[in-house]
Amino acid sequence: MSFLRQEPAAPAWFLSLAFLGTLYASAVSFRLLAYLALCLRRPKDLRRRYGAWAVVTGPTSGIGRSVALELASRGLNLVLVDLDADNLREISNTIRSHHAVQTKTVVFDLSLVSTAQGDEALRRLREAVAGLDVGVLVNNAGVAKPGAVYLREADVEACVRLMRVNLWAVTEVTAAVLPGMVERGRGAVVNMGSASSEAIPSFPLYTMYAATKRYVAQFSRSLYVEYRSEGIDVQCQAPFYVATRMVSILAESGRAGRLFMLLIAPTPDAYARAAVRWIGHGPPLCAPNLGHQLLWCLATVLPDFVHDWLRMREHLQHRAVAQRAPRRRAGVPTTLK
Repeated sequence: MSFLRQEPAAPAWFLSLAFLGTLYASAVSFRLLAYLALCLRRPKDLRRRYGAWAVVTGPTSGIGRSVALELASRGLNLVLVDLDADNLREISNTIRSHHAVQTKTVVFDLSLVSTAQGDEALRRLREAVAGLDVGVLVNNAGVAKPGAVYLREADVEACVRLMRVNLWAVTEVTAAVLPGMVERGRGAVVNMGSASSEAIPSFPLYTMYAATKRYVAQFSRSLYVEYRSEGIDVQCQAPFYVATRMVSILAESGRAGRLFMLLIAPTPDAYARAAVRWIGHGPPLCAPNLGHQLLWCLATVLPDFVHDWLRMREHLQHRAVAQRAPRRRAGVPTTLK
């Protein structure tokens, strides 16, 4: 008599891993399909949906400049808020020379929020937007200094500046613009967060920067719940690296850093196109760039201790580069012991 040989059943742990892997692959596929669907969707007419004017902070360089130009290309008039009058004049002239829109400028050093000078600048901002059909607010301005340092090494004044710009200014500017949106029953608020506080479990040596960006994400999420019934969309965009001056130090950290920047860091213009397209779409926390979406999915796979080790190693390289920079300018040998 012959018997058919039965294969042994797969162990429970293998089935569990296979189930989790399938679940994760499905989640990643869904995110990518949702992103591709948005890319194929006809862009939203921001002027018709929200209003004729947009307010952009930090519009003179990097992401802010590119976002301002992209909004102008969509037909929105712009209120530009920055600390340097000459730079504001330059970006205002550039926008009006390329696009048939109006611009207004407000000189506002956001690091002076909650001081007498900051209160005066905030009053000027309220006057500038009074009576305007402001439909979009982009809180883009942010600082990363004191940069890659241990907390014990951080300059107190630089820390206060970082917290004022990244925390208080976002709150104050939003509070100044939001009442008009509520009155008109429409609007969109976009706050620039960071993947450093959302997709990555720790961001050592940039601890205060990442902590302030976590505030921005929670602030945005809560406002989204508060005001969505009022016709106002609130969104925190949390990009990974974008090829701006703020992250240029990564390219100085060696060949791997330059390759990393080349592969996953979009230009400010490329990021701005994706960022503006996502306004009013998707969840209150998002990463509009496709490369950043893929990085976010990858980040969820790695265990926290791997993230911690990678970030600490990378940021110690940033710290070494930053310490060499003043020595190079002064003509001092740069060997570190």
